[in-house]
Amino acid sequence: MDKLKNKVAVITGGSSGIGLATAKEFIANGAKVVIFARGKQAISEAASELGPNSFAVQGDVCNQSDLDKLFDETQSRFGKIDILFVNAAQAKLATIAETTEAFFDEMIDINFKGAYFTLQKAIPYLNNNASVVITTSWLNSIGFGGSSLLSASKAALRSVVRVASAELAERGIRVNAVSPGAIGTPLWGKIGLPDDVLKAAGEAITNQIPVKRWGQPEEIAKTVLFLASDDSSYIIGNELTVDGGLRQI
Repeated sequence: MDKLKNKVAVITGGSSGIGLATAKEFIANGAKVVIFARGKQAISEAASELGPNSFAVQGDVCNQSDLDKLFDETQSRFGKIDILFVNAAQAKLATIAETTEAFFDEMIDINFKGAYFTLQKAIPYLNNNASVVITTSWLNSIGFGGSSLLSASKAALRSVVRVASAELAERGIRVNAVSPGAIGTPLWGKIGLPDDVLKAAGEAITNQIPVKRWGQPEEIAKTVLFLASDDSSYIIGNELTVDGGLRQI
């Protein structure tokens, strides 16, 4: 369990769900991990749970001074970065007809602009041969009603993965995406649907999954570990889908 021994990792959206599960997986494999999230109590509790090989920085990916603080404090605490997991996101739904400009700005600011500038601000702090993993989504390849901004923002990140790979390859930095399918995280309960509609939607999605269950954050974390480690040394610019066969069969 030392695939990331002496490595330094930064995880945005690291206080719950996939981010927290990945932080635990990284630490179990020898890494020092910095988690970044907005909620003061949640990130404090997550850091306590993760233990001495973790460090928490509170902030918002939409605030560029917060991102500067994240990378400055990471370097001061642990040194330069070997692994960046760009994972912070918001999942809310609205039809195109009902989408307001404020909702548009909110979704794009968090899911695309925030992720984009997280990567940009990290580049000077990345060691050569570092690994960058960006969370996309199974929704970026289908027409799921109400998901226009969520899907579009994740599709945009898929393109960024390719371009960043081309730009950073000369430093040996690999950029890849992990594309989760339906995963049981707190994010699902925050998409803005009434409880009965949410339940029905969840059941409908389950019926489409060949393995007939939702994935767990720990299953995504193991995939991110693979992309972060030397086990995936010949994978670059790719999107690895982890969806129980939802978009494959």
